[in-house]
Order: sequence, then structure tokens, then C-alpha cells
Amino acid sequence: MWKNLLLFVFVGLSFVSAGVVDRPNILWITSEDNDYGWIGCYGCEDADTPHLDKLAAGGVLFKHGYSNSPVCAVARSTILNGSYAVSQGTQHMRSRHKISGKYKGYVSYFREAGYYCTNKTKTDYNFKGDDGALWDDCTKKAHYKNRPEGAPFFSVVNLTTSHESSLFAGKIASYRKKGVIPEETRVKVSDVELRPYLPDLAEIRSDVAIYYDTMTAMDREVGEILAELAAEGLADDTIVFYYGDHGGITPRGKRYLKDSGTHVPMLLYVPEKWKHLSPFESGDKVDEMVAFVDLAPTVLSLIGVEKPEQMQGRAFLGNHRREPAGDAVVFLFADRFDEIYGMRRGLVSEEGRWKYIRRFTPESPASPYSYYQFGQAGWVAWEKAWKAGELDEKFGKLWERNQVVEELFDLRADPWEVKNLAGDVAHVERLESMRGRLRQTMVETRDTGVIHEVMFAELSPNGVISEYVDQLGDEFGAMVDLAFKATECDAENLEIFVSRFGAESPVVRYWACQGVLLLGEKGAVAKPELMKLLNDVSPAVRISAARALFGLGEEEVASGALIGEISKKADQYTHLFAIHTIKECGLTDGVSDEWVKEILKIKDKKSYVRRMAEQLEKERR
Repeated sequence: MWKNLLLFVFVGLSFVSAGVVDRPNILWITSEDNDYGWIGCYGCEDADTPHLDKLAAGGVLFKHGYSNSPVCAVARSTILNGSYAVSQGTQHMRSRHKISGKYKGYVSYFREAGYYCTNKTKTDYNFKGDDGALWDDCTKKAHYKNRPEGAPFFSVVNLTTSHESSLFAGKIASYRKKGVIPEETRVKVSDVELRPYLPDLAEIRSDVAIYYDTMTAMDREVGEILAELAAEGLADDTIVFYYGDHGGITPRGKRYLKDSGTHVPMLLYVPEKWKHLSPFESGDKVDEMVAFVDLAPTVLSLIGVEKPEQMQGRAFLGNHRREPAGDAVVFLFADRFDEIYGMRRGLVSEEGRWKYIRRFTPESPASPYSYYQFGQAGWVAWEKAWKAGELDEKFGKLWERNQVVEELFDLRADPWEVKNLAGDVAHVERLESMRGRLRQTMVETRDTGVIHEVMFAELSPNGVISEYVDQLGDEFGAMVDLAFKATECDAENLEIFVSRFGAESPVVRYWACQGVLLLGEKGAVAKPELMKLLNDVSPAVRISAARALFGLGEEEVASGALIGEISKKADQYTHLFAIHTIKECGLTDGVSDEWVKEILKIKDKKSYVRRMAEQLEKERR
């Protein structure tokens, strides 16, 4: 039945001739901030998403689609250039660092091939440049209908209805007033089935119920886009992709490397005319893993263009399709999100069965990763309940300092990742194997996250951090190894860390400080040497040394050093890292009201340093 309905939409209405096309049109439909678990065709019984379900029934559903990063700008830079954000140096949210000239977005190849390319309207590619200039049209009115006669098109339509902010009080009220969502939720709040990682709080239940309605509203928009395509007589000539831009939206979704943050819905419709470009049949549910890094090579393959050398993904469709390797993995990464620094890496293996996550900054809580999330009542209620001691211990761990370094999950048995198997003796070999594979992946991809963002300008005067990493050669592998050793939290490594305090590279000195920091009291003998590093030439090293000293009881010294950092003239990343560390150490009382007032004068209200100052002002009221 569903296949017949979809056929009606895509073929039955296609009576208007669109002209002869010898290459497929491609339409991308993206929705914001929803993981796979909110959609009916992915098994969500409470979902009401008929148009997406029809698309899946008559097309292809990828069971294991992943956003390599659980936040928008970082994910989009990976999609655009077909290269991991961490390889480009674009892994920090809205950082706008320069990237190497070797990177060239898929849009450029399409335009060179004669395609009319439109984007309505999300860009935010996270590197320096004019995002909109990449497209023929990148406005709210962008549409494939405006193409030159006979030209094939590549069009992106970004649906923002399901964005994180849709659960902010003002947006909920606006949606209800406009009739986007109903006044009363379709799923009763009392009937909501919460995912097991969420505490049973009224506000979270309410947010979940509302978001089901929001997803239904988004689904209607998808239906309208597909109906318009058919009415224009273009369905027979257009390959359609739908995917969520990363996970979300309720707590522990967006910004987390758990599947709730990275496992996205991805659907594909290939009309009969272009079936030879896909190895899949209509109605297939595909086990092979696909990720955002694969999208650029894939769409280029669909128009006969081989993957450019700088692209790291795999074409999974088209004449240049490459079969997945037997030991294929999906690489996941998370770094600074908005105001909050942190570094996490992950792998998914065996067709979506096993997940390994490693925290390189486990001294920090696992929440918040951004203060923006507190626009949601559910997040606010969770934090409030934790502070009041009203939660079961398992729901409080997210907010505590000194998180576990390693996590291992069997996603088949534990899809919501609540049972960490990293300490299970039965999985020692798998843990060691995935740990080693992560290390190998970080070296092979030249993961620039090993270098703290504060050091980017310091180490790469031309602003291109990936070129600096490329010049390191084998030395880079040693830096990755030190980052792993620092997070082993093993006192046997203390001598190694102290010996690295005098290293020429500030990257090495930084990870040596981190190693001592994570040892806590076991690193006390290093205090004299840490004191010397408070005068290091690199601000990232100074700040890390101060943090380590704070943990060793030298609170006054650490406070003075950190307050001194925000008092110095420095770039925004240094100030951001310093104030972030001050907050994490609970030393905000030492920040003067004058400093806060001065920072609030920054005109750019999106400035993350300004946002930190706003947080301090709010806390002092």
C-alpha cells in the first residue's frame, strides 16, 4: 500500500514534461536536531511521520547513518568538503578559522559540471569565507525552479522547524499560535515513554510530547516539498535524499557522541530512470554504515565525477561506488561547543553494533556542553533536580566532574547506551582493539583537535592549522600517543609527563600538564615544575598548568594565574579558555564586576566570551 502511495506522488503526478535530462537532478532535504529515533519508519511507535515513512517504503532506509559530529556547523563543514572537520581544523563550533586551499566543496564541482545549485538557506560551514558565494542562490527564495532552461539542478532545502529552539517557551507559544503544532499534544504527557537515560521529570515528559508534534510538522513540510517536485514533472529525473543534520533534541542528544547525538535518519529515493546508479532496491533497509563524510563523494559519483584526492569519505552510490571495507568504522568527534571547551572522540564498528568513546578532557562534567541548551525546560529541570539531590545516582553522573575516560557499548543489546562495558573483563580485547583503532584513525586523519584551539594562531601564523600538522610528520603520532597516555590516569606515567614539561612544542607541554591534572593528588610531586609553567610562553599551557595546580590544592595561586589571563590582551580563544577554566574551578568570585561590564560592551552578541560574561552576570543577580 505504502509503495503504491509513494509511486502516486513521484510518478503519477509527473505528467508535466521537464525537458530532456541526461544527468540526474539531486534534491537534499535536511531537518535539524533530530536523531533517527523520532521517526516512524525507524521504529518509533509514537511518531506520526507519514511522508517520511512513505519515502522509506518506496525508497531506501539506511539503518546506520551518522553525523560525524553532533552539532550543525561542524557537521556541515564535513559534508561540504567531504573531509573530517578535525582534518580541516573546523571542529570548534563557529570558529571560522582559515582552512587549506586544497579543500574544495562539492558544490563547486557541481557548478563546474553545469548544475544549477541552490541552498535554502543554511550554510555556517565553520571556516573563513563567504558561504553564500559557493551557490548560484543561497537565499530564502532559492529554488530549483529558477534554473536556466535545460540545466540539471542540485538543491538543498533545510527545514529548521525541528531545531533545538523549538522547545524554548517562546517558540512553543509561537508554533501553537500559528497552528504549526496543536495546543494539546497528540501524545499525552502521562503516556510518554522516556528513553532510559532520561530522568522521569514532568518538564522532560512535556518536551518529548511536544517534540513529537514538532516532528509531525516537519514531516508535513517534507510532504509538501515532494508533492511540489512531482507537480513540476521532475520526480522521474530527481534523486532525493532526506537526513537529519545530527541528533537531538531532548537532553543528552545534540552535542553528545551517543547515538542520540550522532545516529541520524537517512532516506534515499532513486527513480526508475536512475536505478543503475544504486545497488539497492526499493524498500531496502541497508545495514552498511554511511556517514556525512561520505555524502560529497557519493553525490559526485552520481554525476560521474570521481572522488577528489582530498576527500576522505566513501561513495556509496553511483558509478564510483566503493564497497565498505570489512573493518569499516565511523569516526565521531566533539570539541568546543559554543562557550565550553572539551575533546571527545568515538568510533562505531561492525555495521553499527559497537561504539567506543574516549574523553580527552574527563576532568569536565558531561553537562553542560553549551549554555544554549538551558532554553529548554527539560534541561533546566534536570539540572535543578540534580543540584537538589532528587535524582537516582545514574541520572546525576552527567553533571559531575571527573567523568570516565572510556566507554564501550553494544548498541544491539543497549541501543540507548546506558551500560558501559569498558570495565567488563569479557570485553577487554574489544576495548583494546577499538582504542588502538581510534588512535590509528586520529593519526591517519591528522586530527587537529590534538592541538588546543588557543594554539592555532600561535603555531600557524598563516592561520591554517592543518598545514602545521602536516609539517609535523611522524612527530604528530607521538603527540597523539601522549594525549592517550595523559588520559590513562596512571601514576606510572608521571615521570614521563614531568620530563615533557621542557619540550620545545607547546602541544607536548600542554598534554603533559593534562596528564598531571588527571592524576590529581598522585601528581603532587610535580607542583614545583607546574609552578614554572605558569610563566610559559603559551597561554594554553599556562591555563592548563593553573588548572592542575588548583586540583593539587594551590587554589590561590591558580586563581591569581587564571584571573591574570583574562586581564591580559589576548585573542578571544585564550580569554574563552581562561574564563571556562575559572568557571570549572569555581573561581568566578575572583572575576571583577568591571571585567564583566567591559566584556558586555562587545557589540557582537554571538561572541562566546560575551556569553560567558552574561552567564557570570546572571549568576551574580
